[in-house]
Amino acid sequence: MIKKAILTGGGRATRLHPVTATTNKHLLPLANKAMIFHAIEKVVEAGIEEIFINVNPGEEELQKYVGDGGHWGVKIKFFEQTGGPQGIAHVVNIAKDFIGDDSFMFYLSDNILFGGVKEMVDEFAKNNYDCMLALSKVPDPNRFGVPKFDADGNLVDVIEKPDDPPSDFAVTGIYLYGPKVFFEAFQNIIKSARGEYEISSIHSYFLKNNKKVGYKEITGWWKDTGQVGDLLLANNLLLEKMGTGVNVSPSSAVGDNVELIAPVMIGENCILENCKIGPNVTIGPGSVVKKAKIENSILLSGVEIDCPITLADSLIGKNVKFTKKEGGDQKHRLIVGDKTVIEY
Repeated sequence: MIKKAILTGGGRATRLHPVTATTNKHLLPLANKAMIFHAIEKVVEAGIEEIFINVNPGEEELQKYVGDGGHWGVKIKFFEQTGGPQGIAHVVNIAKDFIGDDSFMFYLSDNILFGGVKEMVDEFAKNNYDCMLALSKVPDPNRFGVPKFDADGNLVDVIEKPDDPPSDFAVTGIYLYGPKVFFEAFQNIIKSARGEYEISSIHSYFLKNNKKVGYKEITGWWKDTGQVGDLLLANNLLLEKMGTGVNVSPSSAVGDNVELIAPVMIGENCILENCKIGPNVTIGPGSVVKKAKIENSILLSGVEIDCPITLADSLIGKNVKFTKKEGGDQKHRLIVGDKTVIEY
């Protein structure tokens, strides 16, 4: 049975700049819960007891926020991603001293899925696989590692971000490995043209060297939250799945002329006055919203809006302040970094 897991907590998430220029991507809230918390819950449900999370050199925020794992009844340790960004296969290789000779799970923490992974773990153990991959049908497989099947439907290769995808499946960021096989493969792959040790190269090596590779299709919803639109969609679907309706923290104050349209989640110590919020909105703790209309958006903590602005499809960083200078009321789409002041 697999008891160890590696989770990702590093990287720069440039596609989510400017918000992630000052906030670790894995701490961005989905349904007002840090993204990495969703990943931790999934691996704990699958029976994992020890978790190892990679962080960028000098990172402190993630460790403080996640803690030692006691909240989930597991042990969590952190390790720095030394040598700069060299691909996610390199992340795993750095953790080899933690893994030792044990089987393990590798879970990309920016993957959000509705189903669990315990069934996949059980099937991995039952069939004594060297590796097991989670697949999902996607409309844009060229963004991912893509499995290649032969005429009989056998998995024969995995190709990283192909221009001409051999199937409409993506290899999702959930992987299971038997003892030692990953680190053997890593010694036999080279960096790709973009200068990274690709995880697809590991799987391709397995398939070309008679390792036993299984796969399972994720039949529930899955999303890689690499872009703002993906992040907003994940937030919306999580709110709907949780059946939150209108969820307002008891410590928050809802004043006069406030309309809340489900699903909406309002964090602690917020103030709402003369505003329309929802649907599909999460507002982080300590935020103040007055006179505004907000839909399909995520506001991080400490946001202040005191003007008749309409926001849609927006991601707003921490401690952003909106004030009205002059002009009319119109709809805006914003992706705004921390500590910004906006006048319009």
